[in-house]
Amino acid sequence: MGVPRRSAVRPRAELVEGVVLEKRLGSLPVIADFCRRIDIAGIIDGLCPIRDIALATHGQVIEVLIANRLTNPSAMAGIADWARAWAVPEVYGIAASAFGDDRLGRALDAVAEHTDTIVGTVGAAAIDRFGIDVTRLHWDMTSISLCGAYDHSDPEYPQPGWGHPKDRRPDLKQIQAGIAVSADGAVPVFHQVYDGGAGEVAQVVEAMHALQKLAATPEFLMVGDSKLISYGNVTAMTDARVRFLAPLAASRVPAGLFAGIDPASTTTVDYIAQRDTHKPAGRRCAYRVTEDVMDLPGPRRTDPVHQIRRILVHSTANQNAAEAARQLKLGKARTELDTLTRTAGTRHHPDTTAVTAKAVQISKKRRVSAYLRTTITTDPNTDKPTFAWHFDQTAIDAEAATDGWYALLTNLDPTDADPTEILHRYKGQNTVEQRYSTIKGPLAVAPLFLQTNRRITALITIICLALLIFSLIEREVRLRLAEQDRHHMTGFYAYDNRAVRPTARLILHALHDLRLIPAHNRQPPKIPQPGWLQAQLLALLNVDPTRPRWL
Repeated sequence: MGVPRRSAVRPRAELVEGVVLEKRLGSLPVIADFCRRIDIAGIIDGLCPIRDIALATHGQVIEVLIANRLTNPSAMAGIADWARAWAVPEVYGIAASAFGDDRLGRALDAVAEHTDTIVGTVGAAAIDRFGIDVTRLHWDMTSISLCGAYDHSDPEYPQPGWGHPKDRRPDLKQIQAGIAVSADGAVPVFHQVYDGGAGEVAQVVEAMHALQKLAATPEFLMVGDSKLISYGNVTAMTDARVRFLAPLAASRVPAGLFAGIDPASTTTVDYIAQRDTHKPAGRRCAYRVTEDVMDLPGPRRTDPVHQIRRILVHSTANQNAAEAARQLKLGKARTELDTLTRTAGTRHHPDTTAVTAKAVQISKKRRVSAYLRTTITTDPNTDKPTFAWHFDQTAIDAEAATDGWYALLTNLDPTDADPTEILHRYKGQNTVEQRYSTIKGPLAVAPLFLQTNRRITALITIICLALLIFSLIEREVRLRLAEQDRHHMTGFYAYDNRAVRPTARLILHALHDLRLIPAHNRQPPKIPQPGWLQAQLLALLNVDPTRPRWL
């Protein structure tokens, strides 16, 4: 008998589900804990109830979306994959499969109907839970570009439209958002979504009333940019007893105002900009202030004239920047004008019309029309145009006399704030820009694409709630450090032991590497020992990562 032949058919492979040995925990426990302190999920669920059989409530879904924005911003289609890779089920008690596209869309639709109430209630809760001082609020608006046509938008919600995009994408429609940031910790306690083509001046009064209600006091200080100042806005703020502080637009500064200021009448301000903290005294920006009164008439002759305090500020940093910018544009214009001098009468510029057009183009492009003087004639022998030019030094000197000056308008009482104090209060306005840069940086808000403007409104609300948590984390660490008479920490940078003031971005990055070992073979989940810096941050934030959000 022969040896039996082996079968040529290979045994079928068996698919065995692999065991996940480790998940990224990161800053999820911190984010979840701060959301719990404000009760974001509870506030949303109270406004947007859902059936008991649902895998997750709308509030829980929104809290997870906030966590995604602060840890690993993803498109809606990638939220479920992110939740599987991260310890979302362990921290929030919700399976990753619960975050499908349809479920996220339903949550956005539900939230969109109550955005105003959610924003106001969450903001008030944050102010109460964390003791935020809101007697001074800084207000500003920005634009967010949108991918898609949005030809048929829901009229109940802000409309995408064309405008003046801050990200320089005029090819895209936009939606606008305004936020109010507290002077205490730069916390965005309020935000509002507006039409893409809405004018900033027209939104001030509505925002003022919302902030007045949120601050629970009529006499809070509203700080903004030059759009804050119009006759209608000043009238409304005065009638509402709201105090305001904003710069006067350069186009509205009376001619000769700054050039006529006597330096002897100014007061030196004891203020060091953050960018100058580590510079020697001689290289720091110096500020001087003085004060007068400006009349603001109404559009009708019968309108009463507002008399407003005008604080005139001189900054050496602004002066140096203006001088450098002027020299740069003069140099570029000089090169192009010299070229035109040589090419006048050639095939490039054969007649006076062509030479004149080119001179106008250079003047406009380089913004030198205020001091450019030109002479265009025709040579009687050759009948060709000739071009000569010079810069009017008197005009240049007159402009240079205004370098570094700007004006602030306020209705603060002189007994409450002198010009020096007013400048100090205005200097907090840059915190709004810093928070907007966070939205478009760490929170990764690129041009948005969603099916409806209803969902766009809800998503921007979620992004701003994430910004609120982001800012509260930063404020909490800094406050706890201040209680220990400290303001800086070490360990944020590899191979660099320098002490720095902790920012939310550094804090979240330091916690990013926290890991969780999932439950397996009846063993509970386990968190490996946090590192030295991570342990310090968790202690300052009073967060125990072993206690998940859902317990």
